[in-house]
Amino acid sequence: MFKKILFALAVIVLGVLGLAATQPDSFSVTRSASIKASPDKLFPMVADFHRWTEWSPWEGLDPAMKRSHSGAAAGPGAVYQWEGNSAVGAGRMEVLAAQAPGSLSIKLDFIRPFEGHNRTDFSFVPQGDSTLVNWVMTGPTPFVSKVMQVFFSMDKMIGKDFEAGLAKMKAAAEK
Repeated sequence: MFKKILFALAVIVLGVLGLAATQPDSFSVTRSASIKASPDKLFPMVADFHRWTEWSPWEGLDPAMKRSHSGAAAGPGAVYQWEGNSAVGAGRMEVLAAQAPGSLSIKLDFIRPFEGHNRTDFSFVPQGDSTLVNWVMTGPTPFVSKVMQVFFSMDKMIGKDFEAGLAKMKAAAEK
C-alpha cells in the first residue's frame, strides 16, 4: 500500500514538473483603461514616483511601508524603493526611459517575497477628450514560476491589481 501511495505521488510530482516545463519562458500582463484626461495630466502621475500614492494599487496595503526616493525627481533616473509587509514585499523601480507625454518604461526588481526582474511600460494614447492608458508588465519566467503557473494565472493575479490601479488613476485624474 505504501509503495502504491509513493508511486502515485511520484507520478503527480512528475506530471506537475512536466506541465511546468511546457510553460512559456516569459510572461506579459496587459491592462488598459480610458480616462477622461489628457496625456499631459496622466503622464506625470506615473513618471513621478512621489505621485504613485495617488493611484498605485499597492500603496494602501501596508500603512507602515517604508519608501525611499533617489536619483532624478521624475522621469529617467528616478528611483523608488519600498519595504513592507508580506502583502507588498520589498523592491525597487527605476524609470529607464520617458517620452512625455506618450510613454514610460520602468525597470522593476522584486526582492521579496520572490525575486523577480521585470519591465513595466506605460503608454498614453490620446482619444478625443480621453486617453487610453496601457499598462504592460513583461519578464522572464524561471522554472519555479513555471511550476506556480501550473496552478495560478500570472495574468489574473497581476491583472486584477493593474485594473484596480487604473481605476484609482481614473478617479484621481477625473476629479
